Amino acid sequence: MAKTICKIFGVVLLLVGIAGFLNDHLLGMHLTGIHNVVHLLTAVIALYFGFLGSASAARTFCLVFGVIYLLLGVLGFIRPELVASVIQAHETAGLTPDNAVHLLLGAVFLVVGLLRSPETTATT
Repeated sequence: MAKTICKIFGVVLLLVGIAGFLNDHLLGMHLTGIHNVVHLLTAVIALYFGFLGSASAARTFCLVFGVIYLLLGVLGFIRPELVASVIQAHETAGLTPDNAVHLLLGAVFLVVGLLRSPETTATT
């Protein structure tokens, strides 16, 4: 499951990272240059673990990035000016869609990372 999520979200983050350079308010988000680069880097890492990494490594990636994205989403609601300064956004009032997406991504990554794949049992 973790490898599949890495593949799916890797492609989505890759597309969002590219599209953000073309439209910096795509779907109401604030996609600055640094924000797009972070999406592209996350996409590359997710795709690596999705296609080339082991299931265990993909789960670890999901756990780590799940926590990071969850914390980013929460921080965006608590201290939007801090997140805005990090991603170099010029305003903080409209970061709510970004924060909600980060929370959703974080939750999905974390849940998938916590899931264990069924272990195959040898039949005798």
